[in-house]
Amino acid sequence: MIDVRQLVKRYGDRAALDGVTFRVERGEVVGFLGPNGAGKTTTLRILSTYLTPDGGSATVAGFDVARRPMDVRRRIGYLPEHPPLDLDHTVREYLGFCAALRGVTRARAAAVSAVIDRCGLRSVAGRLIGNLSKGFRQRVGLAQALVHAPEVVVLDEPTVGLDPSQIREIRQLIRSLAGDHTVLLSSHILPEVAMTCSRAVVIHQGRVAADLPVDAAAAGGRLETTFLSVTATERAAGDEVPA
Repeated sequence: MIDVRQLVKRYGDRAALDGVTFRVERGEVVGFLGPNGAGKTTTLRILSTYLTPDGGSATVAGFDVARRPMDVRRRIGYLPEHPPLDLDHTVREYLGFCAALRGVTRARAAAVSAVIDRCGLRSVAGRLIGNLSKGFRQRVGLAQALVHAPEVVVLDEPTVGLDPSQIREIRQLIRSLAGDHTVLLSSHILPEVAMTCSRAVVIHQGRVAADLPVDAAAAGGRLETTFLSVTATERAAGDEVPA
């Protein structure tokens, strides 16, 4: 569902991505793990067609992100680190607008109602988004990414800034997406990926450092060892490329 090959992106003379290659199969929940500045957000923005790569290729559901961006957008749900919420609208109004924007015409009300239930928003559906807690706002952000039933869901740091209880709830919700959706979850927190994903792609300084199944890797300590090595190298360098 996601196929990235030798992806390159530069900001001036700095390489944010330098030959990134990985795949995500249908129904997988895969963690994209790396320290801040490793190239995670740049990759997600390319997959979501917000940025154009300088080299290499990336396809989502079989469509090239540079050549067929509208086809990609119809099949992807994207939650950026800072959800694009309209604070002056109610949850239901905002999700109805998002559904219309994504081309949900028939049974739009049913689609909105379904995603409200799935994301645990029924109790706040009639409230203004600006009056909600950060945890509920994050749920609304996830709901807007799911309202059009996309094949692929891309999540950038979905639990950042949440309290422990909210983190557990969002993790459970993300795990429930497995099978129905293909999920790529970006995080700089190892437990986030270990407790949510089946596989981890570790990125460091714009390159893939490892691609490991979470269960097997965690049992042998390989994922933790790899990630700690990456973060130690990053701190020692003291020089991060753009996100």
